[in-house]
Amino acid sequence: MPNIRPVSDLRYNFAGEDKQVESEIYNKLLEAETEARLSDKRLSHEEVFPALRRRIKDRSGDV
Repeated sequence: MPNIRPVSDLRYNFAGEDKQVESEIYNKLLEAETEARLSDKRLSHEEVFPALRRRIKDRSGDV
């Protein structure tokens, strides 16, 4: 017999996933801040974003 759950259970589950994603982003930002404090190297928007866009495009399967 299938396990049927109420819609409210699904909502709470998504809320938990959102919190997990927020936590991961926060941790990555802390890591980036620490790395920035330890290095004098700085990159401009023009140096970073073209490569970032290529990576996103490659991962999404767009050609």
